[in-house]
Parts: sequence; structure tokens; C-alpha cells
Amino acid sequence: MNSSDIKSIYLNISQTKRIVQQFQENELSHIHLKGLLGSATAFYANAVYENLPVNFFIVLNDKEEAAYFFNDLERVVGEDKVLFFPNSYRNPYQVEQTDNANVLMRAEVLGALSKSSSTKLVVTYPAALSEKVITKKILKKNTLKLKVEEEIPLSNLIEKLNEYQFERVDFVVEPGQFSIRGGIVDVFSFSNENPYRIEFFGDEIVSVRSFDPVSQLSIKNYQKVTILPNIQNSILEEMRISILNYLPKNTIVWAKDIALIAAQLEKDFTNAQEAYKKVKNSPLAHLIPEEIYYQKNNFSEDIAAKNTIEFGNQLQLQADLEIQFNLQVQPIFNKNFDLLHQDLLEKREQGYKVSVLADSSKQIERLSAIFEDIGKALDFNSVLLTLHEGFIDNDNKIALYTDHQIFNRYQRFHLKDSYKKKSESLTLKELHGLSPGDFITHIDHGVGRFSGLEKIDVNGKQQEAIRIVYANNDLLYVSIHSLHKVTKFVGKDGIPPSVNKLGSPQWQTAKQKTKSKIKEVAFDLIKLYAERKSKKGFQFMPDTYLQDELEASFIYEDTPDQLKATQDVKKDMEADFPMDRLICGDVGFGKTEVAIRAAFKAVTDSKQVAILVPTTILALQHYKTFKERLKDFPCKVDYINRFKTKKQQTDTLKKLSEGQVDILIGTHRIVGNDVKFKDLGLLIIDEEQKFGVSVKDKLKTIKANVDTLTLTATPIPRTLQFSLMAARDLSNINTPPPNRQPVETKLVTFNEELIRDAIIYETSRRGQVFIVNNRVENIKEVAGMVQRLCPNVSVLTAHGQMKGPELEQKMAAFVEGQYDVLIATTIIESGLDIPNANTIIILNANHFGMSDLHQMRGRVGRSNKKAFCYLMAPPLHTLTMEARKRLTALEQFSELGSGFQIAMRDLDIRGAGNLLGAEQSGFISEIGFDVYQKILQEAIDELKENEFKELYAEELKTKNFVKDCQIETDFEILIPDDYITNIAERLSIYKELDELDNLEELEKYKMQLVDRFGKIPYATEQLFKAIQLRWIAKEIGFEKLLLKQKKLIGYFINNPDSPYFQSGRFTNVLSFVQQNQRICKMKEKNNKLSLVFENVTSIHQAIEFIEPMTTPCIGIK
Repeated sequence: MNSSDIKSIYLNISQTKRIVQQFQENELSHIHLKGLLGSATAFYANAVYENLPVNFFIVLNDKEEAAYFFNDLERVVGEDKVLFFPNSYRNPYQVEQTDNANVLMRAEVLGALSKSSSTKLVVTYPAALSEKVITKKILKKNTLKLKVEEEIPLSNLIEKLNEYQFERVDFVVEPGQFSIRGGIVDVFSFSNENPYRIEFFGDEIVSVRSFDPVSQLSIKNYQKVTILPNIQNSILEEMRISILNYLPKNTIVWAKDIALIAAQLEKDFTNAQEAYKKVKNSPLAHLIPEEIYYQKNNFSEDIAAKNTIEFGNQLQLQADLEIQFNLQVQPIFNKNFDLLHQDLLEKREQGYKVSVLADSSKQIERLSAIFEDIGKALDFNSVLLTLHEGFIDNDNKIALYTDHQIFNRYQRFHLKDSYKKKSESLTLKELHGLSPGDFITHIDHGVGRFSGLEKIDVNGKQQEAIRIVYANNDLLYVSIHSLHKVTKFVGKDGIPPSVNKLGSPQWQTAKQKTKSKIKEVAFDLIKLYAERKSKKGFQFMPDTYLQDELEASFIYEDTPDQLKATQDVKKDMEADFPMDRLICGDVGFGKTEVAIRAAFKAVTDSKQVAILVPTTILALQHYKTFKERLKDFPCKVDYINRFKTKKQQTDTLKKLSEGQVDILIGTHRIVGNDVKFKDLGLLIIDEEQKFGVSVKDKLKTIKANVDTLTLTATPIPRTLQFSLMAARDLSNINTPPPNRQPVETKLVTFNEELIRDAIIYETSRRGQVFIVNNRVENIKEVAGMVQRLCPNVSVLTAHGQMKGPELEQKMAAFVEGQYDVLIATTIIESGLDIPNANTIIILNANHFGMSDLHQMRGRVGRSNKKAFCYLMAPPLHTLTMEARKRLTALEQFSELGSGFQIAMRDLDIRGAGNLLGAEQSGFISEIGFDVYQKILQEAIDELKENEFKELYAEELKTKNFVKDCQIETDFEILIPDDYITNIAERLSIYKELDELDNLEELEKYKMQLVDRFGKIPYATEQLFKAIQLRWIAKEIGFEKLLLKQKKLIGYFINNPDSPYFQSGRFTNVLSFVQQNQRICKMKEKNNKLSLVFENVTSIHQAIEFIEPMTTPCIGIK
């Protein structure tokens, strides 16, 4: 049975037929549906809609419930038929706080309902009904319709867009913007979630397509589109009506609780009246609340005049037809699979059609594996469809169980928030983009200032280059083919670097010094790695059913990275040499879960596990986490730290040496001499960067042949990881868990009422609150203020100047839930995980750096409750530009993991310092971060090729001998100004092209340019060809390629002792030269070997000449 079978059962049952008949035979009907539960409502709504295709307007009790129901309907009815109708303002009369995504969804609904050709199901909630909407007549007047092959002068279109108050920009990223490039007009209408790209030929529209504002690439073609201005805002003075009066006549209103809607409307109206008093005399002519907000008594009259279906517990209107359903909610199994198995069998015997619903086949496989392992194999029907709540339908003998309820996991709803990612992509672009005046590092010449793109003349042909200004105003022009040598300077925040002098040895010395230092550190690391690989370790058995069960019961879904990390760890444990793996991942990305799985694997193989953590608090917390996760399994977890009395400690150690403790968690006390394991099989080190040298030396003696797993939150940049791959195996977790709710971040000015409300709200749902105040001297005052605002809340203060034991006891008391509010300095950012704390208030947020704020925000939102983060700062206009940017970016990047990218830059600098020892960070601020990475990569490569060539023999066979080939030519190769006018965009395209490394990517990039800017000009086509030429030259072994005055000269590797000259590649070149003496000659001058071709008239011809050398010996025809 699949999802369409389930739908068709509901299409033909008596209840559906009775509802449809009632509406077909009567002009006005009120129906009561009693006993509708779970996601069954979605199947009934679909069945009625299929039989009676009119508009449905479905009102649920609150936004969350509506969002889940909207997702259910999308999956059952189809995404194109279902729309969501949200409220647009957070607070009445605060126009600037409108949420653009919501305005867009509202406009989309109004636009769709005004079309008589198709019908929709609109899902909403009471708060969205309280704002009135414009009339259909006004909507029609303000809609611009465009269709393919229609003629409309471009100037008329622009005039119309200006009249609609659209803003002209370079690149369209949010609603209400348009841009023009030649004959291409991009417009972001308020009625579609993606902007439109309209292509003109003269005055005729030749194509209309929607495109993705992030990548700026087309998605789908249209024959006709409508463009709508911001109807929420631009027409404030027009007449407004309630959404119920706006609905077409043939609409059925489904309401879950009419009394609740009326109460919410009354509450919103009162709020609006209060807010109106404050703005009544403002110069903006605000309309009175009666004109903008829907009143309760009007609603009661309007709803009685509509066709309605009530399906909640509180029924309000006089019913013309009542239908009783016999449904039950999905039973709770609490991960007891024997119980589930028994229930499935019983249901089957009673004649029920039982299906398990899941959104991925992996979950179904997990469930089958668990049944097999507990010796109760069972083939159950599975459907790839995910709903919010499972149900049992006793009338129709159907039971649908959802996998997230079986495994007790949180399911997250998804609404369109298409702008978030757009503004993010731009912020990231700005962070990495170059603007004149920025510091920039050239790997061969050092730090200078970027001063823009410039056209240069090469033998009468135009080319474009980057201009860099060095000390004494010396200029350096960098060809667009060498952009990879140039990077934006990233050093320590706020310290400008010193600009280098062109041609002075200072830069080379700094580079050399760094390189030799890196080599020392890396040498030891690689040596250690080689030793480990040759040692014997314990080989663990493959997974057991207990392992499957533990993994399936994880309350979040595994992310691909997490899954890969888990698999890597297991593979290492099952191998016969000792594991040494490092796992990196951001705050809350599930590193601990990977550790739990590894620890449990060791325990099922009768080995003991030691877990080393940096602080006593963390030991306690990990103990709780492990105990909670492993409570249903045969596994004894214990911890050792200084909160335990001497007697308790001795007791624990005794049990440990007798093998009665499976997993021991503790601070460096674990490496003490009196700690004896009976049979240690795995060592897990958390937050490795926080341990001192002495602990690490002790560890070395333990872990010579014990499997070791290290976790760290400081993300190590990609390239660094690859280099360190030489030293240890590494797994990176970059993706956040999919069902974690993003933390709602609000940037506000200091306000006592707000603090009070936030604390009261959080404690009312039994949560806890963090308040971060980074000054020790006034921490008591803040505590006094909180006590004054919320007298019946228990408050605790903590800061780094307290004595260790006192601080840890306080923190432990907070973790235990004895206090409601913790006021602390930034000590909380280091790894404390309190799932119950879901609100964080950061005072004077403008004094913190980006990554600190990101780390602190990561402390909340770790359970499946909605979390809040309030950044309190002085009014924005009083802050520095930098602080303003930081705070607003943080507010935009509320998704988990998105901050990862921002915080990364900032963490990179600290992280890399830790990584190779403390003295490294000095170099970084001197030479800039990206260059540091490049030098690191070079140093490691040199070690691999020389000192350790036996160890890496396999890898070296396939290696390219030339790292980079420089190309110089006198052909016109560039992107013309009239093709792409925006300089920053041109520069970023040059940079992206320079980073491509195969033909497929190049072709794809061409298509993207055509899509965005129209047909590619000749000079740009030549640029693509030149890139190809550079790749081929690099593969052959040329370090430099000159193509000037009809001559092509390729210079081979400068070092005559290079292994290149003994390799197969050079042999190919030699045999090619022997066979083609009439077109090419090999020359040697000053010990430099080169190959010369005469009469080369185009780049295309150059490719034809040299390409045959990449394959074994074929002559040119």
C-alpha cells in the first residue's frame, strides 16, 4: 500500500460523501466533524477537495500547529495546491519590523485567490486573520501582467516599476527590487517566492523565467507572469476588508476553534489600540485600528455567513450535519521495540492495514534491522511520506505510524523563508569580496593594497589586470590568470598589517621562517603517524543489534557528515592498527553523539572506555548525557572529579579495576597513577585544545596502542585539514542537525520590560535563562535588577574570579535546575550544555566579537523547544560601523551552522594558532591567514616528497609535478565592460573562473553566464580557451607559457634534478618532439629547458599543438 492507495480509500468512504453531498445540496451549511485527530485531518481535507474542488480556508489554533498541518497537506495534496497565510507584523504600527517573507506569502495568497481558474487550500492561524487586506479591485489595479511575445517598450516597464515603488539595484535579492542589464530585466515581484528574469528583443518579450537570487541562475520558464507591488505597505490609505470577506464565494472555511479565533482577534485589536495611542500624533498618517484590524463582533457575523467545517473539540456554530469519527492517536512506544512488534502483529490480526511512514528509506531499514536483531523479523508495509502525527482509524481499519514518533524524535516544520539565505549569501560575498583600499596578499610579493581593476594594453590588445599598491607607491599588475596567488588579507581583527616593499627580501624571509617552523612541527606529527600505522591494536567486532538500536533512537536525524564520521570511527575501530581520529564540528553539531556510539561499540566488545574532559562541570554534564543516552542498555557509566568525596573516588576506582565500570568520565584526574583500568579499549578526548602539555605526555604513554578519538569545536579550515591528513585521520561535521530549531535572534536596545517578559516567558515553560554580563564589578547590580523585576525567580551569579570549587558548585546547581536565571561572564561559552536553558540575554553585545556571540548563542536551542537570543546593545546609530555589521549579520544568520561560515574566519585565526603550537599565531598576523595555509600546504608536500617518500609512495605516483603554470599572451582576453558593468561582480567572476579545474565545470560556468548576462562576447570566449590552455600546460609540465607575436614558448620545470625528468610525462614530451620536428624545437639556455612552436595564430591552435603531449606519443596530423 502506498500513499496514493491511502488517499483513494478516503476518497470513497461514507463520511467524505456525506460532507460533499451536504455542501452540494445546500447553499449554506455548517458541519461539525467530531473526533478528528492527528494527521488524519489532512487525508479527509484532501478527499473532500478532490470531490468538491472549491477553495478551502483552514484556520488552526496557532502558527506552529498551522505550519505542521501545512506541511502535511503539502505532502498529501501536493505543494502547488497549498498556500500558507501568515501575519506580517510582529507588533502593530511598527512598519519597519515587517517580515518580508511573510508579506510575500500573504500577497501570494491574495493573488491566487483572485484567480477564478484554479482553487487552493490556504492554511492559516488566528493572528494572521486580525490584519485586514486590500480589496480585489485595488489588487487588480495594481497588478502588472506580462506574457511572452507581447510587445512593451522597456521604458514603459521601468516607469511602471518606479510607480510601484520598486528600487533599482545591481543584483536583485529581495522583493521590490529590479535590475537592468542590456536587454535583460530582473524583477522581484511580491507574489512569487523567486524573482523573474524577463528577456527582451527590441520591445518584444522573448522569454520569462524565474531564477534563484543566491546563485542568480534560472529555475523555470513561464508563458505569462504577474508582478505585484508591496500591497501591505504602498497602499496604506486604501480601503481594507477582512480576509473572510476577500475569500471567493465558493470557499469552505475549516476552523479548529472559532471561540479561540474570536479571543485572539479581540486581544490583537486591544494591542493595536494601545499601540495607536503612542503613534497617533506621528507625522506618518497611520490609519485607525478599526480600519486595519478585524474586530471580534464583525468576525462572528462573517463566519456565520460562510460555509464552515469545524473540526476541533470546542464547537461553536449551530450544526446542519454532525459526523463522528472513531480515531485514536498513535500509541507511545518509548522506543520499546518488543511492544511495537507486538502491537503491529495484533493490529494485523484484527484486520488493520498498518503502514510505517518515514521520510527516508534509511529509517525503514533501521527498523527492520532492529526487528531482525531482537529475533522478531517482520515485514511491515512502509510508505515514503512523512506526517506530523500518526493515527489509527478504527472505522476504516487503517493504522499509520510515523517513524519520528516511534523513535521519539523531534520533527521540524518548514515554511518558506527564502530571504534568509539570500541575505546570507550576500553577507558572505561581502565578507570575502574585495573593495578598493582593502589589504591584499600576493604569495610572491607580500601585503599591498588593492586598488581596483585596470585595462592594460598588450601589443595593441586590451586585457584586464588587478592593480596592487605597495610601499613607496610601487605598482604591481596581476594578470587575471594569477588571481589564485592573490587573497584578501585576513589577520588578527582590527590590526592593519604593514605593507611590504616590492622586491625587498623581507617577505621571502618571513615566508621561509614560517615554512621551516611548520616543517619542524609537521615532521614530528607525520613520524608519529607512521609509527602508529605499523603498530598492532585491538580489532573490534562488527556492529551488534544493540548498536543499531542505540543509533536509531537518536532524537535528531543523522546528518550526512555525522553518519560518515560514525562510519569512519567504526571502520578504524575494526581495523587492526590503533585508531587516531580527530572530529571537528561546530557547537551543537552532534560530536558527542558520535563519541557515545564509539564508546558503546567498545563496551559491547567488553572493553572499557575512558573519556577525558577539560573541566569538572563538563565531566558532570557528559556523565548525565551518556547515562541518559545509554539508560536502556547494559552499560555502567561513572565519573570521577573533585566533587566526589575521597571515599566515593576510591570506591569508583576499585570498581574500575575490577571491570564493573564500563565508561569512566573525568578531568585530568583520569591520567593519575592510581587509576587502573581492567581492560581499556578506547580513549575519548573532548575539547583537546584545552589540555596542557603534561597531560598530553601522560596520554602518550596510555595511548600507544589504545584506540583514540579526539573531539574539538574549533573548526579547522578545509585546506588545513587536508594538510594535517598527513598526521592524523580527520572527520569534519559541517552540517547542522536538520531538526534543530534555529535560535530566534533579536537585536534590541537595553530595556527592563523586555528582560522581565523574556524571563517570565521562559520560566513559565519551565526553562532557564542565561544572562551574559561581561563586567564582574556590576554583576551584583544586574542580579539585583533581575530580582526586582521578577521577585519569585531564583537568581545565581557566576564569574571567572570565583574560586574553582565555588564556581563549579554553582554551575552544577544550575545544571541540576535548582536556579532559574544564571548571570555570568563569558565563562559559559566553553562547552556548557544545558538543554533546559532556552533563552540567552547578552548585555552590551557590541563589545563581543562575532565568534564569541556565535559560541554563546550556541548554548541555547539545544532541545526541541524554540530558543531566543536577545542581543542588547546601545541604539545602532551610536555604534561603530564594524559593531553594527557584526550584530546585524548575527541577527540574520539565525540558522544553525550558518554562523559557522562567519565565525569561521574569526576562529580560523585562533584555531590555526592552537593547531601547530602557540608561536604560530605571530606568523599569521604577519603574513595573513590564506597565505599561511598555502605555505603550510607547500611545507607538507615537500616533507612528503623528501623525508617521507616511502610512506607516501602511492600518493606520489599520481601527483602533478607543476603546482601552477603562469600564462602570458597578447590576445584580447577579458570580460568587456558593456557585458558586465559592475566591477565587483566582474572581479568575482574572474576569481571563480580562476578556481575552476576541469572542462565540465567550465562548460557549466559558461551556461550560467549566458543565463545571467546574455550571449558571451568573443573576448570572453577567448578567456575560457586560455584557461583550458593553462590546464593542459600544467599537466604537460610547463611552469610558464608565453604566447606572443605568433610564438608559443613553454618553459619546463626550473630544477634540473626534479623527478619530473625521469617520469613518463617527460618521456611523452620527448617522443612528441622527435616525431614533430618541423613544428617545434626544444632549446636550452642558462640551464633552462623550453619548447618553442612557431606560427601560432590563436589560442585554439595553441591547444591543438600541445594537447597531444598529454597522451603517450601521437603525432600531429
